[in-house]
Amino acid sequence: MKIQAIPLTAASRGSVVPKAARPVLPFIAVLAAAIALPFVSDDYWTLIATRAAIYWILVSGLNLAVGFGGQLAIGFVAVLTLGAYVASVLAAGTITLAWPAFAALGAAGLAGAVAGGIIGLPALRLGSFYFAMTTLGFATIVTQVALAWTSVTGGGTGVAGPSLPAPFDTTLGLYGLCLALAALCTWMTANIAHSRFGRGLVAIRDADVAAEAVGVAKPRLLLSVFVLCGTLAGVAGGLFASLQSYITPDAFTFDLSVLFFIAILVGGRGSVLGPLLGIIVLTVLPELAAPLVAWSTFLYAILLLVIVLTIPGGLAELLDVVNRRPIPAGRVISPQMDLVPVMLPPRSAGDRLELRDVLLRFGAVRAIDGLDLQIRPGQVHGLIGPNGSGKTTTLNVISGYAAPEQGQITLGDTPLPFGRPHLRAGHGIARTFQRPRILGESSVLQNVALGGSINGRASFFETLLSLPRHHRDEARFRDDALLALRLVGLEALAAVRADRLQHSELRFVEIARALMQRPSILLLDEPAAGLTPGEIIKLGLLIKAVSRQGIGVLLVEHHADLIFDVCDHVTVLNLGRVLACGTPAEIRSHREVVSAYLGG
Repeated sequence: MKIQAIPLTAASRGSVVPKAARPVLPFIAVLAAAIALPFVSDDYWTLIATRAAIYWILVSGLNLAVGFGGQLAIGFVAVLTLGAYVASVLAAGTITLAWPAFAALGAAGLAGAVAGGIIGLPALRLGSFYFAMTTLGFATIVTQVALAWTSVTGGGTGVAGPSLPAPFDTTLGLYGLCLALAALCTWMTANIAHSRFGRGLVAIRDADVAAEAVGVAKPRLLLSVFVLCGTLAGVAGGLFASLQSYITPDAFTFDLSVLFFIAILVGGRGSVLGPLLGIIVLTVLPELAAPLVAWSTFLYAILLLVIVLTIPGGLAELLDVVNRRPIPAGRVISPQMDLVPVMLPPRSAGDRLELRDVLLRFGAVRAIDGLDLQIRPGQVHGLIGPNGSGKTTTLNVISGYAAPEQGQITLGDTPLPFGRPHLRAGHGIARTFQRPRILGESSVLQNVALGGSINGRASFFETLLSLPRHHRDEARFRDDALLALRLVGLEALAAVRADRLQHSELRFVEIARALMQRPSILLLDEPAAGLTPGEIIKLGLLIKAVSRQGIGVLLVEHHADLIFDVCDHVTVLNLGRVLACGTPAEIRSHREVVSAYLGG
């Protein structure tokens, strides 16, 4: 049976990311309840709500790094501490003349931006566990400096927080300011989350090699996010100091760091609404269970354990009704070959990709031993050989994931530098992987739209403020991704989470993502693995249609029939060396190839 059409949500029609414009009613409901709170309760609960708003200003930014980017920034209370002390010290005039309160808050944001950048640097090289330890170490350093620099910070005695001018010097006025800033931060971070930068963060978290393959520059993106996180945390620190009226190092405990981190995990990674609800729950809950405040860390741990075991996706998973709906069984993939020229306009001339005398060793093993290879525009070049012959290693060298010891790779007249795989997309090189590298918790549409990252024009700042160029980018990504899905026959599954698809469908999703780059060279690593005979025939037709548009295709495959049906030229590897090369007919009759690989 054919795939039944699943209506796309309003979000998937208006933006590449279904969550981007998903019903804003929950956010409106939270905001309406927050606005109504002072009129239906006393000042005590208004103060609690003010604290929750301040915490959310920090967590809204931290959620991008932790929830979307997968970075274990556990000790971000350090930046809250830094922002609180910078705002308080400047407003108190212990170093210079006293600053106006709002100028001091701005300085706290700048200090937080610098601190966020410093904290983010280790994330570029360290694994998650070691990075988490680094952030905790930074938190300890900030606290110890605050204790030791008594002439400025007051040491253990503390320092007065900044006094805001009227009308923000009252409980209601401060609450209104914090609520407005929290709403602004929600809007700004949601803009990033539901853009090519947000998709890049999720790719770094779930499939970092795929992120690099589509041109996501991990260092630049993570640093931008950490600077934003630091800025918001610094401002939150200044507001926290104003709320507290007087701050000491004891106000910034490890429990506070745990609260921020758990709010994101409880809320659900890859969500904006979930962590918002998480921070509200975790701020209000201790007030409702005041006798258990001494057990807060223990209770946080129990809550986290329960969430992980019962709803691993957090509150966001509970709220995601769309992806609990059943999808049709017995689906058939039906690529539309007539859309190939629409997606990939014919190239009058293209560049040839050439490898010359490439050598790569792993210890004493020569994975690639003096390889010469040419991929010409408009042709399908097959690369076959026994397991361990160096086929995937060759793709990794071309893609920049492996750096050979000698040799040269050129695209036309341009030498391609070894390593730095995120630059390959800019040269028009796209690839798929032996095992599909898919963002399982993202929709099919998001996965395909990720392939357009390299073609984005809006800067991080333009996206943050949702400026016109950002909207033009997202509209183009949406249209191109839907076109690519129609091409491979999966448009009806655009709004479905990718981890609900069959293996064969994931293969075609990955090809659609590669075609989103509109490459000049397409590298396919065993795309027919796990496909049915009928699907392999459709795959072969699709590969030939793509090559006829002037794109050079390098096909690594174990299905000999597919290789001989679609390839113009075939190279056979054995133990890293070229055993034979020629037309499919020549390879079929090559005695050594038949003996070593084809059998017979």
